[in-house]
Amino acid sequence: MRAGKMAAAAVQLWGLLRPCRALLFLSQFYILSGGGALDVERSQPPAPAGKDPGPTRAFTVVPGAAESTDIPPYVMKCPSNGLCSRLPADCIECKTNFSCVYGKPVTFDCTVKPSVTCVDQDFKPQKSFVLNMTCRFCWQLPEADYECSSSTSCMTVSCPRQRFAANCTVRDHVHCLGIGVGNRTFPKMLYCNWTGGYKWSTALALSITLGGFGADRFYLGQWREGLGKLFSFGGLGVWTLIDVLLIGVGYVGPADGSLYI
Repeated sequence: MRAGKMAAAAVQLWGLLRPCRALLFLSQFYILSGGGALDVERSQPPAPAGKDPGPTRAFTVVPGAAESTDIPPYVMKCPSNGLCSRLPADCIECKTNFSCVYGKPVTFDCTVKPSVTCVDQDFKPQKSFVLNMTCRFCWQLPEADYECSSSTSCMTVSCPRQRFAANCTVRDHVHCLGIGVGNRTFPKMLYCNWTGGYKWSTALALSITLGGFGADRFYLGQWREGLGKLFSFGGLGVWTLIDVLLIGVGYVGPADGSLYI
């Protein structure tokens, strides 16, 4: 009897546990699906409407003033702590006197430009000094004291010789009248003196040995005359002899107008 009552009680207890298990399963599913997440924003108490949060401060970062590092372009040509009398003309300013006698020694009072440092004979820094030079304009200097532009479009072998307009610039270490006023560049007419790499000895040798076939004219770039000599067998020898003489004296040159090497 007791065993039967215990079995019946167990069956009733099992029947009560089944709904509890179903409710537990549903609650876990609800939580995992996000429905049970706490709303933090709603849980926080709202701030009082009448409370002033106070004034806001704006901080502005002001960069420091950049130091001026601009260096004049002429400073690159000026040796530091060298003798003032040996500075290039672009580094100094002189009070020139154009009434001096041409070719005679003359002295001018000069000062160094800003950002230029130099010393005297005793290695003491100085800003003003006396410059000794020869009284002459820049365009009156010897050819070794200036550099000129070249031209490859003029004929060097011509009668009379051709000239071209060149722009010449005085070398940095040379002083002349015009310092400080920008007169160190000047125009000058020069003779055409450029070369294209043709050798006079090669042209003369070809004219003597193979001139009857126009080899000398082909070498000099004169292909029309070369074809004429080739098909006329050097003008029956007469043209060949004439070319030997003309190339020998330098009258016939390269077709591009350049000089022989």
